[in-house]
This record gives sequence, structure tokens and C-alpha cells, in this order.
Amino acid sequence: MPRYTSLPISIGYSLLLIALFSLLMISGCQSQPESKVINITLWHGVNPPSNRDVLQKLVDKFNYTHTNIHVDAIYIGRQDQQTPKILTAAVGNAAPDLLWYNSTITGQLVELNSILSLDELLTNSPMKNEIVPALFSSMEYQGKIWSLPFATNNLGVFYRPSLFQAAGITQLPQTWSEFQQVARKLTYDTKGNGRIAQHGLLLPLGKGEFTVFSWLPFMWSSGGNLVSDSSQSAAAVVLQNNQGAIDALQFWQNLIEDGSAILSSPEQGYQIDYLVTGRAAMQFLGPWSLKDLDNSGQDFAVFPLPLNQQPATIIGGENLFLFKSTPLREQAAFKFAEYALSQDFQTELALGTGYLPVNLKSRESLRYQEFLQKQPQIKVFLEQEKYGKTRPNFPGYTRVSDSLGQAIESVLLKRISPALALKKAQEHLNLILE
Repeated sequence: MPRYTSLPISIGYSLLLIALFSLLMISGCQSQPESKVINITLWHGVNPPSNRDVLQKLVDKFNYTHTNIHVDAIYIGRQDQQTPKILTAAVGNAAPDLLWYNSTITGQLVELNSILSLDELLTNSPMKNEIVPALFSSMEYQGKIWSLPFATNNLGVFYRPSLFQAAGITQLPQTWSEFQQVARKLTYDTKGNGRIAQHGLLLPLGKGEFTVFSWLPFMWSSGGNLVSDSSQSAAAVVLQNNQGAIDALQFWQNLIEDGSAILSSPEQGYQIDYLVTGRAAMQFLGPWSLKDLDNSGQDFAVFPLPLNQQPATIIGGENLFLFKSTPLREQAAFKFAEYALSQDFQTELALGTGYLPVNLKSRESLRYQEFLQKQPQIKVFLEQEKYGKTRPNFPGYTRVSDSLGQAIESVLLKRISPALALKKAQEHLNLILE
């Protein structure tokens, strides 16, 4: 038979006290209300990395001051790589709480019934009256508001003043013809070896959205429009026999054919390497490039896009979309969206990245005005914003953009006529839509 040995009384009593104390501790902990933190995710594609760091610091600040909400900012790649992932997540009920993206995706997300209409929330928010009025067109689709502006920009011409001076150029070009003349003067053999080492302009190569984004203002400047009416439908898009579009493509083709423009690497038209190294004296860019150009140590300045019939630029930047989830998560996501709209957030973002503030009070603040004195290039983007247009928000814009991108690429690479390229683009688009 096994033997049982009794514990000494003092040890047994101590163990009993420990057990009772543990039960009391557990009971006490369970009686206290637990503090619940609502974790929400923000998908974004902020670039370059230095701008991403600015965003993360602002997110960290929000998390520190909002102990019941935690925002996890997740970088999911460049914008032109994001769309399939976003749409797949929306269909598969695996979407983030917040999405940073340009407004052209609005119609697709509305069709999928995956995002919140923000009219009521924004009406009751003090932030509504602080939004720059020109940005409301990017927020709306079919009479409702579906997103909130996060940061904005538009397109101008960055150039190297020292290269202009070396070429004897004293007047900045304002029209297309003046621009082409200046581009020719800036294109020459700088090393004396019989090869052109410096071109007047870097044009974006590729079928991607940045190429289309850069080209659209030239169509608008020539009196062209993408849609024939206000139906907000891809079926209303007119590419064939669009004289403004033909003129804009012809202008870009002329710059290539006379040798004054060089093409970027495929889908890399926003990279500043050519401008910094002097291989190109001008480039179509937005204020997002200011910080990297500052860090390059090279001289640079900005002037408005040249005009044909009228001044034009394109309103860029990204908006915040709120995906449907639970009332608590949606409320927390909107709280962060209001924070992103605020004067403090927008001022910090603008000072750190070069983006234009979407908040009126931020633009008028002393800190931002002092910043403009140090970065006068930004004034060009603020002044030409009134001539800006936004891309359509209807479903199917990506198909329109793909067709246009193919047309632009075929004109620049294959040198086919702009009219023929647009005819083929229209046929391709009609086939897809049908």
C-alpha cells in the first residue's frame, strides 16, 4: 500500500492562505471593468519613405492622445499596385477600417457597397467648414460624400535654374510654343562628345496612372474633356475625335520627335533622378517631390504648366475612405479622419512633406505662412489650384485610364498618329464596357 505523509501544520496553513489570497485577487480583477482599446487599420501607399515617416509620427501622436483607439498604419505598396488588393479585400470582407487612396476608386467601392456615406457624419463635424472648397468634387459621387481629403497637390513644372542660366534662358515659358522652344535650347551636347547629355524635358513613359495624370491637364488646356455630359459614367467617355486630346498627344509627340524630351524608365515618371543629375532640365511633378529635391542639394524651382487655350492643372492627392464594419469601429475610424482633417495634422503634414494642406485654417496659420517664405515654390501650386480639375470618380475609371495610357504610350513609342491612337483606345474601351 502506498504511504501518505502529512504536511506540517504550519506549511499546510500557509498554503491555504496563499490559495485564498489568489482566489481573492482573481475575483477582484474580474470585478474591475476592463479598458477596451479599439484597434483600427489604415492602409496607405505614402511615398517617398521620408513622407511615410512623417505620417507615422502623426499616427503615433494620435495613438498617444487617444488611449481607447489604436491606429495601425500599414504601407501596402505604390498606388498603381494597390487596386487589386483593395478590391479583393472589399469583396472578401477583409478590408481595412480606413483606406488612403486617390478618389478615382470611389465608384468601384460604392458599387461594392463596402464604404460609408459620410454626409451625416461630416454635417455634424466642425471640420466640414475648414475643408478647402475646391476639394469637394473629389469627395462626391452621385450627390453623396464618400471620402474625406487627406492631402492634396497639383502638377507644375520643376526646373533647374542653373541649367536655364547656362542655356541663356531668362524668361520662363507660358505657352506650349514657348515651352517647346525653351526645351530645345536646353537640349544639347554638354560634354563635347557628339552625344546629347542633357534634354530639355523628362516625359513619363508607361501605361500607368501617373502618365495619364500628367497628360490630362494638357487635354484640358486644349479645351478637351473626358466625358460628353455630366452622367458620371464611363459610357459617356469620348476619346475618338476629341480635338483637345488629339492636340495634347500631338504636343507630347512633337517634344519627342524634335529630341527635346527624353522618356523616363517605364512607370517611373515621378522619379527625380534625371532632374537631379542634369540629364533633364524640366519635369512635370507635384509638391510631394519638394523634400527629396531639398535633400538632393541641387538648385530647383517651379513654374505653372504651359497653356494652350487656357490655364489648367490636375488636382491630385489622396482621400480617406471609411469601410463598413461595426458602429464602434466606424466611430473610431471617423475620429481619426477628423484628426487628419484638423489644422494641426495638416500643418505638420504640409511642413514635413510639401503636400498642400486641405484645411483652410492650416493654410492661413502663421507657421504655414512662414514655411511658404522658406519654400516659395509651393506658392505656384497654391496659386494654380483654382485652374485644377479632378479625375472622374465613376466606376470604370481604371478602364478609361488603361485605354488612355495605352494610347499615350503608342504615340510616344510607336509614333502612331494621335488621332489613330485615340480611335483604337475608344474601340478598346467600348469593347471592355460592352
